[in-house]
Amino acid sequence: FYRLRHNYLLVTVQYTSNLITIMGKGGDKSVTLTAKSRKISLEELSHHRTPDDAWMSYQGKVYDVSGWEDHPGGSVIFTHAGDDCTDIFAAFHPVSALKNLQSFEIGTLDESVVPSDQSANKLKPAKQKEFEQAYRTLRAKMVSMGLFNADPLYFLYKFSSNLLLLTLSVCCVVLSEKFSVHMVGAIFMALFWQQSGWLAHDFAHHQVFKNRFYGDILALITINWFQGFSAQWWRGKHNAHHAVPNLHASVEGACDGDPDIDTMPILAWSLKMAESAQNSEWGRFMIKWQSVFYFPALLLARLSWSHQGWVFVWGGWGQHSTAAADLDRKNMRYRSGEKAFLLLHYLGLFAIMSYMPIVNALCFYLLAQTSCGMFLAIVFGLGHNGMAVYPANQRPDFWKLQVSTTRNITSNWFVDWFCGGLQYQVDHHLFPMLPRHNLKKANELVQSFCKEQGVSYHEADML
Repeated sequence: FYRLRHNYLLVTVQYTSNLITIMGKGGDKSVTLTAKSRKISLEELSHHRTPDDAWMSYQGKVYDVSGWEDHPGGSVIFTHAGDDCTDIFAAFHPVSALKNLQSFEIGTLDESVVPSDQSANKLKPAKQKEFEQAYRTLRAKMVSMGLFNADPLYFLYKFSSNLLLLTLSVCCVVLSEKFSVHMVGAIFMALFWQQSGWLAHDFAHHQVFKNRFYGDILALITINWFQGFSAQWWRGKHNAHHAVPNLHASVEGACDGDPDIDTMPILAWSLKMAESAQNSEWGRFMIKWQSVFYFPALLLARLSWSHQGWVFVWGGWGQHSTAAADLDRKNMRYRSGEKAFLLLHYLGLFAIMSYMPIVNALCFYLLAQTSCGMFLAIVFGLGHNGMAVYPANQRPDFWKLQVSTTRNITSNWFVDWFCGGLQYQVDHHLFPMLPRHNLKKANELVQSFCKEQGVSYHEADML
């Protein structure tokens, strides 16, 4: 009996330890029930910035999400470790998600203690708090206006028109033997991949369906099958970008850096990035001539993303661009679906290429890949390149961060089609779950709010 009881206790302790590791240390009820009244200063909060030591604040309460490996959204939860997540939480989640956070509560934020550490969160004056409340009120107004409600017919039209591009590409290959016509088919394929990227972007941001499972399945179809990427890889990378756009990571091991500007030693987006190449002859050469290499690098962007997506799903050689990609890969939600749809992509692509002579097929593949890389990168570059870059521990508030690191593209019929909603990059970053067909209305409200609050707002023509 003693041995049985001893073994039972060991199993119970081990199970509890594993549960806390998976859920986050704050998920230990025996700890949180006695510690919720604890006062935590801004400076103390700032010292917990890594995935295995992650505290964050939400509406004045502090949560310990350290090691929360099964967070439904993946590793993006750690982008705001050591900081306030009130507004980015609202941007990514329905209100019902708050109940999942409550079990991690460990105390309340004490803003009466002025931080002495330069890297700590700064004390917010009353005017700043009024500003934050104003843009939260604007968001509530937009919800009441129904701007977050999707039009199913619009997305059915976009889905169908994307398939038309694929059909045109296949027809160019199957119905002709001319090299020039095959290359036209490659351009149609590039446009199909690009436009599928925008549609995948809509589904993966949960703009279309209230039931997130449907969005997940359509994301697998439009990301893995249509484009040959990985939906889980894409989400981890893209959501981190949304949470911390144009930010350098605060400390070693933190996830608060933007993976989309992790492009060294090829491209530097700030003086700090350029200075990191000083000790490398290769790095100095690349940064010196980056204005020359910029567009050639963009041509290879899609090939790089395809490789990263494949390695994420199947394993193999390659580096992931997101700090916690290994955690996302370990907790892949639809592992079998990721693999099946990725295989379907390459089987379909090779089937199309089999109708051409080998030289034509190779040229088709390279032209489609590089053209699509350029089509995508033009939109991304106009949306973010040349905008403000910050150290993560010196970031401004949510609204000013999103507005100062993004740029809109002046709308016209071609821009609206080609950019797939990201011509309203500023507005999309502020409200990522807002369907793209409502971004024009949102843009009018955002511009008015920025003018009223004295916040700089950026827009440029495509050419």
